[in-house]
Amino acid sequence: MNVPSLKQQFAALIAAPSVSCTQPELDQSNAGVIDLLADWLGSLGFACECQLIAPGKYNLLATRGSGPGGLVLAGHSDTVPFDAALWRADPLTLREADDRWYGLGACDMKGFFALVIEAVRPLLDQPFRQPLIILATCDEESSMSGARALADAGRPLGRAAVIGEPTGLRPVRLHKGVMMERIDILGQSGHSSNPAYGRSALDAMHAVMGELIALRGEWQQQFRNPMFSVPQPTLNLGCIHGGDNPNRICGHCALEFDLRPLPGMQPDQLRMMIRERLRPVAERHQVQLDLAPLFPSAPAFEEPAGSELVRLAERLTGHCAEAVAFGTEAAYLQQLGCQTLVLGPGDIACAHQPDEYLDLARIEPTVTMLRQLIGHYCLSPMFET
Repeated sequence: MNVPSLKQQFAALIAAPSVSCTQPELDQSNAGVIDLLADWLGSLGFACECQLIAPGKYNLLATRGSGPGGLVLAGHSDTVPFDAALWRADPLTLREADDRWYGLGACDMKGFFALVIEAVRPLLDQPFRQPLIILATCDEESSMSGARALADAGRPLGRAAVIGEPTGLRPVRLHKGVMMERIDILGQSGHSSNPAYGRSALDAMHAVMGELIALRGEWQQQFRNPMFSVPQPTLNLGCIHGGDNPNRICGHCALEFDLRPLPGMQPDQLRMMIRERLRPVAERHQVQLDLAPLFPSAPAFEEPAGSELVRLAERLTGHCAEAVAFGTEAAYLQQLGCQTLVLGPGDIACAHQPDEYLDLARIEPTVTMLRQLIGHYCLSPMFET
């Protein structure tokens, strides 16, 4: 097949729905995105390996060249859920306005794959002395199961890995961990005319949320790392579900929350502290309370400041490597022996937001930088970086 233009690739990737969500009714397959990428990269001479991770969920490893070493250009193929009513136009249709491309995944981060393809196309007539691997994972926005499966398999990938998450083209070598947790409260339903007929799980959850907010404040006083723009750990109360009718005492309520610990804060210890804090709430409200991770926690990440990849990225971008508050799959690629960095064209401020966009001014510098990275790690020594 003929590989479409850059803008056509953006449009096709955005039009292929690939929501990853903890709520089963919103969760979708990423097969459409993986099929597009495999077709395009296969047409460019890449050897494409699709890995089934779970029903409807796939990773793609597309390789050009062979041998040890080389470069991995990585990203996730899924997006977060969206509320179409809050967008100015269809989230799954690419829209150009204000010198930007708007669409779900334009920034975070399906659009990155189109930029990678744009960067590599004019280089394909040169000898690849070391492999270039383009990696697309599944479910980064929820379980990170795609990246975890790669790490568990233990197969080495490349000498260096760059993940194109939105960093505003500033290299990132440090980020927080990610914990996604769920609290279930089981009370007793009953007729709302008399509180004695039941034990309200919603009332108990109100108290639980108060304790979590108080605990968050204590942690933010206790832990601080000035390398981060958000120097404290964060705890976000993400979604809550409970009850079924106004005239019934709520018998069950569930809360899902997101906790971003700083490097050095241990997930198991944090979970134990939460349980201890909530035990009196359960006793006072006479309810059953269960706390459990939705997914295994994603580790914090740090690439040494002196590594070859960090120094190269700093030279190519003109920016010193930074720390960010959001989490990525970087630690999993690091476990496979890659020097790893997070570096992409989008802005995190518009990620997970209505009217997500990519500034058109970022396209050319991103493509140039990617070509320089490919030249450094994969092409002949005559390639100028």
